Amino acid sequence: MKTNKVYKIVIAGVSIALLSACTDLVNEEKDSVVNKSTDGGFAPVNVSEALASAYKDLSTYSDQAGIYALGEHVTAEMIPPTRGVDWGDNGVWRTLDQHTWDASHSYILSAWNALNQRAYKATEIIASNPNAAQKAQAQFLRAYNMYWVMDYWGAVPFREVTQGVNDLPKVLTRSEAFDLILKDLEEALPNLPKAGPSISNGTASKAAANFLLAKMYLNKAVYKNAKPEGPYTFDKADMDKVATYVDAITADGYALEIDYFNAFSSAAKSEVIFNVQEGTAQNRWFMTLHYGQNPSGWNGFATLADFYDTFEAKDSRIGKAAKKDGSQYSGIGLGFLIGQQYDDKGKEIIDSRTQKPLKFTRDVPLAGAATDKGIRVIKYHPANSGKYILMRYAEAFLMKAEATLRGGNAAGALAQINALRAARGASALGSLNEESLFAEIGRELYWEGFKRTTEIRFGKFTNGEGVSVKEAYTVLYPIPSAALVSNSNLVQNPGY
Repeated sequence: MKTNKVYKIVIAGVSIALLSACTDLVNEEKDSVVNKSTDGGFAPVNVSEALASAYKDLSTYSDQAGIYALGEHVTAEMIPPTRGVDWGDNGVWRTLDQHTWDASHSYILSAWNALNQRAYKATEIIASNPNAAQKAQAQFLRAYNMYWVMDYWGAVPFREVTQGVNDLPKVLTRSEAFDLILKDLEEALPNLPKAGPSISNGTASKAAANFLLAKMYLNKAVYKNAKPEGPYTFDKADMDKVATYVDAITADGYALEIDYFNAFSSAAKSEVIFNVQEGTAQNRWFMTLHYGQNPSGWNGFATLADFYDTFEAKDSRIGKAAKKDGSQYSGIGLGFLIGQQYDDKGKEIIDSRTQKPLKFTRDVPLAGAATDKGIRVIKYHPANSGKYILMRYAEAFLMKAEATLRGGNAAGALAQINALRAARGASALGSLNEESLFAEIGRELYWEGFKRTTEIRFGKFTNGEGVSVKEAYTVLYPIPSAALVSNSNLVQNPGY
């Protein structure tokens, strides 16, 4: 575990504390201060430099805390067990798992800070006389970061560049934020470049904008609902738009990878729509691997046997055995790591703490877990990892299938899902309903950081399988206490 670090930052002109822990990807925020000229007005930024910085800022999505933790640890496919003195971290992980967080939770604060700061940086770029292509990229980046504020908290603070340091940002309702994000994307789309699949897709493109537009309309019933917890009514016209946007992505040359895990490697060919070029995906293996493996991990997160058991044995997504051929990192398999673990030469790993063979078990308690407890997960392999993916074609493919089902065409959706299952080596389904579709989305997109949004949309976030009874109000996170103090326009979400 890394030592916690506290930085002072300014979000929308107010200095607050940012806590970060257990990561190699800590970025000190130095550029979130409102830019003021000598006469008190807005000082335009260097657009090219600011855009480059904004793309680098996307590395925050690959951290295992903050934004990722809020999207994944609160779901039924990941568990953050405490192992002795490891991973206690003052309860930040346990409270996420149990939906008992409050407005002082450090990762809720750090995610809020990071996302709002990045959205404002994009606003500064838009206000700095960019050319049409630059403006479109900034609008996409503002939309992407603001999307997650809207998704996680509902209320979205918005600061104009003409406001002074001491002026309070206005606060958009979830519905108003949806409309602004939609406007940004629709205006940006014509001026973004067309780009086919590539491991170098680290900048905005038409496919990336179409992806986010599809995601917007798929979740519109959630974001426009007067009751955040639902129930939700999905309009067929919205579902038709999802299909149209996904079809546009397909027309740009995107397709499912023949080899599932190839999508997450440096040899990816057909699925990467938008990824993070800054840094690596190393946190995804460090956060789950045992410290006795190569590379030595932090012996942290695991998946649950109930989720693992939803896979057929022949489904390629369940994983690949380690090569164990003596090459670097060949002792690490892909997918779900369960049972005896081996070093690069195929020798059994002995847990140095217990002096017993390291065998990952199906069972894993939330607290007091032994070092070998829990099935581990590897999608990005340290031997050939690609850059961290924010958008990949398989998710778009599934969005269209869901929209087709919700639009009333169950047969068409079944055909799409069976095409996906055939590509993954799984047997065809005989029928499709919301329950079986939800399970398929989980099998395809596990641990990619977006499961919370899916669980909410399917009505499973507070009462799904494997989840104890949890309060309905937790479909929204609390506005951080520090933000409420600094901006009186903010109102705490119900239940907190």
